[in-house]
This record gives sequence, structure tokens and C-alpha cells, in this order.
Amino acid sequence: EKGNLTQQPYGNEGEAIYSVSRAELNVLMMEMAEQNGATLHFDEKCIDANLEESEAVFENAHTNEKQTIYADVLIGADGAFSAVRKQMVKQHNHVYNYNEIEHDYKELLIPAGKNGTHLLDKNALHIWPRGEFMLIALANLDGSFTCTLFAPKNGENSFEGLNTKEEVENYFARTFPDFTDLVPNLYEQWNMNPTSSLGIVRTYPWHISDSSLLIGDAAHATVPFYGQGMNAGFEDCRILDELLDKHEGDLKSCFEEYSKTRKPNGDGVQDLSMHNFIVMRDKTADPNFLLQKEIEKKFANLYPDKWTPLYSMVSFTNTPYSDAWEIGMKQEKMMKEIMKTKNIEKEWKSDEIMQKMLSLV
Repeated sequence: EKGNLTQQPYGNEGEAIYSVSRAELNVLMMEMAEQNGATLHFDEKCIDANLEESEAVFENAHTNEKQTIYADVLIGADGAFSAVRKQMVKQHNHVYNYNEIEHDYKELLIPAGKNGTHLLDKNALHIWPRGEFMLIALANLDGSFTCTLFAPKNGENSFEGLNTKEEVENYFARTFPDFTDLVPNLYEQWNMNPTSSLGIVRTYPWHISDSSLLIGDAAHATVPFYGQGMNAGFEDCRILDELLDKHEGDLKSCFEEYSKTRKPNGDGVQDLSMHNFIVMRDKTADPNFLLQKEIEKKFANLYPDKWTPLYSMVSFTNTPYSDAWEIGMKQEKMMKEIMKTKNIEKEWKSDEIMQKMLSLV
């Protein structure tokens, strides 16, 4: 069975989303840190912390030797399974919740064609939407595509029961037949690459007095469906830097405002990410949804000061995530009314529809 191929712009001319190598970005940031006087230590894992004293205990991955480091301020940028956050919860009863979603993921690779050519359009994010599960592909500079299968842990069309070569190949032949032609070593990749879980971290507050605070995934780890996890962490840094200037050395006031103002945006990027998961796996195959996006695009072009599509708002502006989520839900409610219009599939380009939208904004 063959489906339909559709192409949807996610921004205006000149707006592009770049897929950046995390390894190369890490190297660049380490070089910049060293240029600014930082000393880097590798293979040291934070295993404990005394938050009031800004002390952290590290264990060497090779020797198992432990050492306690004393600092003026302890910033927990230690990821979704943060040791610093763990101590905030343990020592100060901070609110903490980890919600693992019902889907897992596995990465696969479409190799480059002859002479490093791309076998699919390199200027697009490719999605095979299948309702409860989906496959996506992102182009790499070497001609290959990094692909990710997102599917339920159990039940129909899930990772459950995909163990033998026959089971895996039959699954892809049935659900993504065009993909199998692009990956000659599918089963070898399937066995080699891990199946990993996805989850959301929520905690509060994000700080202890003037001695310690959380940034990035340690404070608000999210699912990857908006590609905004790292951006949200960088935004934490930008806002923290602005607040340090604002409070002129008063770290307690700075950390309090940081925690209070960033928490809604941590929640916001998580809500946006889960919402976009549904859009990607389900709605991108819905003709009514595609029409709705066309209507939104036309209205945004006519009245750019009245309407910025949600995806553009998140990806191409500094609109706070919490504001973008709130505005996006209002837009969705309004578009439900517009889509109820009689013969909308024929009348959507009319002035009447645009004026109706203008009256609802």
C-alpha cells in the first residue's frame, strides 16, 4: 500500500532549522570555556552534593577515586538524572516528578548514495506518520540520514516482539516499505543500536538560597519532538546572565527570580514538545490539518502583526515558551471554529474567511 507525499513549509523564506552535531558543539563550547579561563576535567561523575556549602563529590570513572570540590556557587547542569537535583529533593523536599511516556525510540541510519549524495531531499525533515507511531529522518552533511523510530513499548505496532530478523523486516516492509529499500543492513543496525526510553522531568524550586541552582535538563528534561531541549538550556543561561546583571551581585534575589520565571517556561517547552509529538505522528497525515496550516499561513502573511504560527513562534522568535504555549492553544481553539465553516475546503482563500479570522483574533 502506498500513501501520499506532501510537503509543508515550517517557516518563511530565509527561516531554516539547522541540525547541529552535538559532539562538534560540545568541542566548540569547551574551547570557548578554556579561552575564558575554565579548567576542564573529564571522566568525573558527580555522585553527591552539599548544597548549602556549594560542595560536590566526584568519582573518577577509571580509578573510582572520590574527591570533594568546594565552590562559591554550585550549578547543576548534570542532565536528566542530575545528582544535584537529587540532593535538592532529598535534603530540601523539593517537588520532583519523572514521567516516562509510553513510547520508546531507536535510531537508524540511511547511508549516503554514490559520491556522498542524499537519497532523499536533504532540505526537508522527513516524517512517516502512522498514528500511534512514526519514523523521521534528518539529513547529515555526509549524505546520510539519521533516522528515529518512535513507537509504543507494548501492543500493536510496538517494539514488543521485534526480535528476530524476520520480525523486524516484516514490520518495516508492512509499515515503511519505501524505507527498507534505503537501508540494506536494517537488521544489523536494529541489533546494534539500543532502544531507549523517553521522559519528562519536572521539579521546583530550581535553587537553594544563593548557593546552588539547576539549569538545562537537570531542571526541565523533555521529549525531543520540538528539537528545543538544548535551546531551552541555552535560554536558561541567557536569562541567568541577564538576571546576574540586574541584581548586581545579589545571588539570592537573582536565583529566586530565575527559579520563579524559568519554571513556567520549562513546563511550557515540555507541553509544546508533547503536543508536537501528536502533530508529527498523527496530524501530518490528516488533510484537514494540512488545510488548516495553509489557512494559518495565508492569514499570517496578510496580518503578520496579528498572527505568528506556533511552530514559527517557538523556532524563530524569543517568545517565552510559556507564552507560546498559551497563544498556540488560543490559536488552536480559534482554528477549530474556522474549520467548521461550510465548504471551508473551497472557501478558505476568500476574503470572508480572512475577515472572520481577523474578527476572532
